[in-house]
Amino acid sequence: MMALPSDWPKQLPRRLLLTLRLGEMPEHVPAWRACQRHGVPFGEHLDGGPIDRLLSHFGGGMRLARVHSARTGREQAPSRVGARRFDDIEQLSGVARVLRIELQQGDRLPELMTALAQLPTVEHARPERLVDMGLDGSAVHPSPLPAAVPQAASVDMQEAWAARDLIRLTEALAYAPGDPTVIMGLADTGVVMDHPALHRALRPGFDTVDLQAGAGGPELVGDDAGADADPQDEVGHGTGCAGIVCADSPELPPGAAGRCQVLPARVLGAALKGQRRVGIGSVANIDAGMKRLIDLGVKVINMSFGTASSQLSPDEPPPHSEVVRYALARGVILVAASGNSGLTEPFYPAALPGVIAVGAVDLQGKPARFSTRGDHVALSAPGQGIWTCGLNGWQRANGTSFAAPFVSAVCALMAARAEARACPIDPEMTRQLLMQSSRPHAQAGESGMGRGVLDALAALRALDDWLDRHDGLQADD
Repeated sequence: MMALPSDWPKQLPRRLLLTLRLGEMPEHVPAWRACQRHGVPFGEHLDGGPIDRLLSHFGGGMRLARVHSARTGREQAPSRVGARRFDDIEQLSGVARVLRIELQQGDRLPELMTALAQLPTVEHARPERLVDMGLDGSAVHPSPLPAAVPQAASVDMQEAWAARDLIRLTEALAYAPGDPTVIMGLADTGVVMDHPALHRALRPGFDTVDLQAGAGGPELVGDDAGADADPQDEVGHGTGCAGIVCADSPELPPGAAGRCQVLPARVLGAALKGQRRVGIGSVANIDAGMKRLIDLGVKVINMSFGTASSQLSPDEPPPHSEVVRYALARGVILVAASGNSGLTEPFYPAALPGVIAVGAVDLQGKPARFSTRGDHVALSAPGQGIWTCGLNGWQRANGTSFAAPFVSAVCALMAARAEARACPIDPEMTRQLLMQSSRPHAQAGESGMGRGVLDALAALRALDDWLDRHDGLQADD
């Protein structure tokens, strides 16, 4: 993950996200997915009152839709229009109330958002921001992927195992091997679905990328519009995260999530930055993919993307707030990369309440110089010199993007362990146990890097101790 290039726009032109207050969403507004996939016409008006007048005055014509679809499908409630199928959790978290609006003219967008914020029916208005995700400035060493099984010589196995040994992964998988019914969502650039090291652990995924190239913006490549059912990776970032979680090949150490499976969501497309590809997507694309993962029943979501607080305007709410609240209310464990600026600053979604933010350490357990620090960091994990899967074989990657999947994988193991004992664990307790069981940093007084370094075996043992006490309390009750 990296900052957008200075010559790229930080938001999509002529687009904004508008969150209405509870009870204010008109029933006639369609969902964006229904418009994209099923030919439903976009909305051309909203309230027939002050919002429409402001949108027309500052932006000319418009089209709009809800960012999210309801959890309850049309088949389950055919007599109710889409806006009425949202349940209480969807309404209270805010995901039922977010609109994506595209204007004819965008030169007065700041004035429009200021005006909209004054209306009593509006919770907040913000630009539809772009999120960029490359390979974290890593040194990547690809090898060709022939028809046969890739050669082990393409990976430095001693270095590859060092990251896994640091967190006691082998012992953890022997203690709790995971369960294929526990699914981890991967919101990223997608995954190479037929990669020989991955395909046995992958569930069918989907794609929510819907971008449009604009003047002065990034040069988009590959599949950049029209959400579909193909999560094929065109960057390598998501495939790298997936390799850490679920690799099953002699050429790499085993995936850290054991028998748990991965459901890939391609929420970022591909753009050219010089001669290399980076992942890029909009907040709306990402959030739509996140909600769909939640509604499909994943237990953990890995989020190796984000936006620094310094990129936001002073009154702008943090991105991803509604979908994070929704996930937590559904009991989904959220893990996010802390950022790669090397600064001490909030980074979203990692800094949102309830999210497990992960910093990066090197193979000796020392903090990586690029790791973003701050009070939002819960713990750290290996994120430097990580061997994993790539677009065409293997890659050696650096970044908090690749530290987060180690923690996500251990969360999946913990969820499987808890479910095997018929006592599910919630996101906040998972976060607490990970922090309490982490290994102290090598240097005392290390600040902004979380409680310590991930210890997978200790986390699982701490979970068992907690379950023993929790079961006892339930029996006494």
